[in-house]
Amino acid sequence: MDIQSIKVACSGCNLRELCLPMGLKPQELEHLDQIISNRRRIKRGASLFSAGEAFTALYAVRSGFFKTCITSADGRDQVTGFQMMGEIIGMDGIVHDQHACDAIALEDAEVCVLPFDRIEQLSREFSALQHHVHKIMSREIVRDQGVMLLLGTMRAEERLAAFLLNLVQRLHARGFSQSELVLRMTREEIGSYLGMKLETVSRTFSRFMEDGIIDVRQRYVLIKDTQALERLVNPPMRN
Repeated sequence: MDIQSIKVACSGCNLRELCLPMGLKPQELEHLDQIISNRRRIKRGASLFSAGEAFTALYAVRSGFFKTCITSADGRDQVTGFQMMGEIIGMDGIVHDQHACDAIALEDAEVCVLPFDRIEQLSREFSALQHHVHKIMSREIVRDQGVMLLLGTMRAEERLAAFLLNLVQRLHARGFSQSELVLRMTREEIGSYLGMKLETVSRTFSRFMEDGIIDVRQRYVLIKDTQALERLVNPPMRN
């Protein structure tokens, strides 16, 4: 892991509205600037943190893509999430003071380090920051519940449709296209996350292409019919 102690000013970061609360006063932003004193660069395939490692910080993704995964009792890796720029990772370590999963870079990435003890201290002083931390935690809970719904009640087509819609919506919030995306994860990793076999993932992608819903060229995906994906996830009510 390549660690660089480089000053990162939150006040000048173009991702601040995604990972930091709005409405902080200049003095409060200055305090945050002092806390977030370094960033880390992680090469593709390298770990940001590993299961069992002591929890000391949260990480705001500045660039790149990550996957979080746990190793099952039989030695298989189970993907638990995908994280992109502007998102916070590392919350899994709060409850037991050690990380419960591995966070692995899917491409060369960079994160801002947020020492948790300092974040806790500032949260008690600045209500806006405390509210934002609670909001991030709540978002993680809601996301976990959404994944449970995917795995528990949805067919393969519905799972993949929901996954693509969620991914493109998150990317669009960061200024990217509403209909085009590059998959940073493999189809096997998608299958692990969605509880689907690799063959099922590939077959479902092919079916979407045959139906004219998407176009796929290796990892490039063009969503040609967003409404068709939405209908799969939320089918119209029948009279």
